[in-house]
Amino acid sequence: MKLPAGRYTLRVFVGDCSGGLIAALIALPYGLAMATLMGLPPVLGIFTSILTAPITALLGRNPVLIGGTASATVPFIALAVKQQGLGGAAKVSLVASIFMLVFCVLRLGRFIQKVPQAVVSGFSCGIGAMMLISQIDTILGLASPLTRSAGSTLAQLLIVLQHLPQAKIAPLILGLIVIISASFAAHISPKVPAPLIGVAIAIAASSFLEMHESVVGALPLSMPPFVGFSWTPADVYTVLPSGFALAFVTGVNLLITSRVVEHFRGRHKHTQKTDADTELGAYGIANVCAGMFGAPMSVGIPARSLANVRCGATTRVSNILHAVFLVALLALGGGFVARIPIPALAGVTAWMGICLLDWSTWRRLPKMRRVDALAFLATAISVLMVNAVAAVAIGSSIYGLRYAYLRLTSSPSLGPLASIHARES
Repeated sequence: MKLPAGRYTLRVFVGDCSGGLIAALIALPYGLAMATLMGLPPVLGIFTSILTAPITALLGRNPVLIGGTASATVPFIALAVKQQGLGGAAKVSLVASIFMLVFCVLRLGRFIQKVPQAVVSGFSCGIGAMMLISQIDTILGLASPLTRSAGSTLAQLLIVLQHLPQAKIAPLILGLIVIISASFAAHISPKVPAPLIGVAIAIAASSFLEMHESVVGALPLSMPPFVGFSWTPADVYTVLPSGFALAFVTGVNLLITSRVVEHFRGRHKHTQKTDADTELGAYGIANVCAGMFGAPMSVGIPARSLANVRCGATTRVSNILHAVFLVALLALGGGFVARIPIPALAGVTAWMGICLLDWSTWRRLPKMRRVDALAFLATAISVLMVNAVAAVAIGSSIYGLRYAYLRLTSSPSLGPLASIHARES
């Protein structure tokens, strides 16, 4: 949201600082992990946020949307790295970024505005559950390649449940401290940086109880070089299709996440049609810049964006500060930041997931129209069983089927069916 001149007060700045800081803390381990899964140098997962945040903050429409390396892009970039190394990652990211700019020019982003609110709410709940489940193994001290390689979120949950006897008490305590402390702080005041308070209490508890858990560790601070690569005729059949698919997945995730963030900001009115197209263009330009260094694509991240909002951020300054804090955290990686327990950060992500579950929608579920309730549940479950993009398609298809059914039953030759539908309506 843009504030009028002279209205950027100290209180607004503190909120932006708190939101940017906690978003940066969440970005550290997550960005490193995602880049590692892609086969890239880990620091590139952080560099994506540092480079793209100022661009998306200045050019994007949603002022509190925080972008970064996302799991949805892992399969595409990992395949490119496996086939052509770092140059392959740069090529597929650049191609995908150009496709995003094409989507913007063709004004395709505005069609996301037509996604029904029930599907958006289901997407939010599904992402929240996915965030919570994805951190359970770390909070229980069970994190391993076995759980992270699971085909779906539900499969990962089943693997974690099978290994429950191996759970450790220390990381569980730290994770619960963050969740409980953040919940209590948010209950007292929604403007306080609840996750940051939870992390601070967890650090104090870890030191007092002498818990020796995995920590963030020292992180390098250096500018990565430009990536050199060459194009071949075979790229038409390999890089272009993969880049188009990556652009589509990135665009859908970005715009749906933006709508979810707006919903949790309390803005339930539809944004202008041009906003979605502008958002695609902003991230397309930002990702072109990141791709030149071989860094992963930047996508809207629900956990960081919601943390930003929950900590009181209201302007695009929070996005820029998020990048500034990441640079500072890398510079201070050998000191205080390096000693932050990983289970504490997992607790932050888990708490964000709990917040995204949108409990008000679950309470209204019995009173909702059947088609809305079905679309909501189908979307939320599909996020866990398949993936986020397929979930949106499945949820939206329910409305398509309903439309086809209404057209069919409205035919004069189907009088009995039409009368049945009239009674149901």
